[in-house]
Amino acid sequence: MKLLHTSDWHLGQKFISREREEEHRLALDWLVKTIVNEKIDLLIVAGDVFDIGNPPNYARSLYYNFLKQLWGTTCRHIVVTGGNHDSPHMLNAPKELLQLLNVHVVGHAPEQMEDAVLVLKNKKGTPEAVVAVVPFLRDQDLRRAGNGETGLERTDKIRQGILAHYEAVAEKAEVFKHLKVPIIATGHLCATGAEASEKQDNIYLGNLENIRADQFSNVFDYVALGHIHRAQAVGGMGHVRYSGSLIPLSFSETKDEKSVTVVEFEEGKIKVVYELALPVFRRLKSLEGSLPQVKQRLEKLHEKYRESLSPWAEVIVESDTVIPNLSGLMQDFVENLHVELLRTRLKSSHFSLDAQVVDVELEALDPLEVFQKRCESAGRPPNEMEELVATFKELEAWMREREHR
Repeated sequence: MKLLHTSDWHLGQKFISREREEEHRLALDWLVKTIVNEKIDLLIVAGDVFDIGNPPNYARSLYYNFLKQLWGTTCRHIVVTGGNHDSPHMLNAPKELLQLLNVHVVGHAPEQMEDAVLVLKNKKGTPEAVVAVVPFLRDQDLRRAGNGETGLERTDKIRQGILAHYEAVAEKAEVFKHLKVPIIATGHLCATGAEASEKQDNIYLGNLENIRADQFSNVFDYVALGHIHRAQAVGGMGHVRYSGSLIPLSFSETKDEKSVTVVEFEEGKIKVVYELALPVFRRLKSLEGSLPQVKQRLEKLHEKYRESLSPWAEVIVESDTVIPNLSGLMQDFVENLHVELLRTRLKSSHFSLDAQVVDVELEALDPLEVFQKRCESAGRPPNEMEELVATFKELEAWMREREHR
């Protein structure tokens, strides 16, 4: 049994108003070829197939066309789970139809725990793998808030609920231990010890991780995780892994080598685990320096990638004085270069005598950062911030749930 583990495609993502269709198409084409060349038997997509709950039509077409291309290959089984960005209802809508193609879609946690365990069989009807399918666990899957609960109490309940869910699924999966086939679990959450390219907030509440790597039951021979965009093993346990995102999803991810994870099993146990690096289809680059330095680096970017998709760049210009119309000046400079300039910022010390301040555009901040900055400017003491952040995240999660209904 040969498994390919991927996650966090975020089809339909807009990157500072730019569509990612071309990059995603190339990445999925590469993934199809890799599945064929590696003779993959089982594909797991561990959440965040789409970037938003109601993705654009081109993103849906990319997804369905990818699944269609796998028909007739060695890939006999495909398991797709929902992430926090996915709409469970949208993902599940063609579920029965996709099952005819051996595509198992689990957008949300099933009501009956038995339904969360898939026994995958070959053409002769012989079991060859068991998958304990755990998508992103939403609020209704874990607990109900009680009156008067603090944010920390709610966070603790959620962590307990996640652990209890995995323990219950492991108990159902253990029934099939006698089959001597790999037992695999999926998940979409933040595990202790995972390293992100940038600050990736816990998708539940609070700042604590959801589960430790050693808290996954030893029933599971492999745990395929999604949510963290950097490929890695977690907590020193080689069988608990994030595959990372398919393409760089922010400027902070440009130093990461994007990859998919291949796991080969023999007699139900892991024989080997390795990563396959993806090509760079479009270079994202953050350039910082003086105005002449930034211009020189933009020209080098143009020369290096002139035969590929035009690189997307942000520039941070360091200057002790205000540069009038800096954004317009830089756009004029790149007009004849094979580079698209997405964002221009000025890093200046003229606001302060003893410290440099970065001028930050509102679009460069996420809602939580804006909320935190507003709390700081209002003079909220540090000892209140953790609960304020937890409450803000709960409100954000509630709003996202309403969008996905």
